[in-house]
Amino acid sequence: MSNISYLSIKTIIIHEIREYFKEFQFTIIAPLITTIIFVFIFSTLDTYYSLNSSKGIYLNFLIPGIIMTVVMQTSFNYISEVIINMKQIGSFEDFLMSPITRIELFFSFMISSIFIGLCVGYINLCVLYFFSEFETINYFLLTYYLLLCILIFSSLGALTGFLSYSWDSQSTVSNFFIVPISFLSGSFFNINTIDSNYSFILKYNPIYYLVDGFRSSFYFDKQINIYSNIYILIIIFLIISSSLYIFNKGFRVIK
Repeated sequence: MSNISYLSIKTIIIHEIREYFKEFQFTIIAPLITTIIFVFIFSTLDTYYSLNSSKGIYLNFLIPGIIMTVVMQTSFNYISEVIINMKQIGSFEDFLMSPITRIELFFSFMISSIFIGLCVGYINLCVLYFFSEFETINYFLLTYYLLLCILIFSSLGALTGFLSYSWDSQSTVSNFFIVPISFLSGSFFNINTIDSNYSFILKYNPIYYLVDGFRSSFYFDKQINIYSNIYILIIIFLIISSSLYIFNKGFRVIK
């Protein structure tokens, strides 16, 4: 344990968090405005077309999904953009030559991403709470599923950053994988509204169980599925292990 460079890890974490919040106009406020616009649009649709959900009020069903969508995209984009930007300006090689192991560097990025993701999630929750009618919230479960979400998408972001050298590659993964999976994982709709011929896709999608579990933290009558949580944890372990293995071995990490 004495060989772990705690000071280096702490320095990287503080630096990354400070850099993220320094541009709060673009990293926090702009996405929050977009989220509020989404809520206004769907609340208007609900007023005129009476959108149905299993919990009665559609906005109560929608808001947890929107929060998870924002956290998914933020977690992926943050860490992938940081790594690619460091590659572009040449500072990533400086990190690799510094007296800190790649494992420590990897977890420094992950910890900073966890902190940022939790802040983004709770900021959106505080704002969107005024548009909802939630009576009680289980904050332990809420934080637990936020943490799982951040781990999955931060690991995917790190993996993308390690394997990419240009913004085109990062944008391709974001636009053709992250955005679709964040929108098509039950964030805006109930699985019961989908044709049974296609609903099986969600049943094998771990992100669907992640969103459903997060939504359950807003309703205490919801039963927690142990098997789905084990499934999510296995996926997280596989993604983190793959990302860490590729980074530690140096495959396409630097040219």
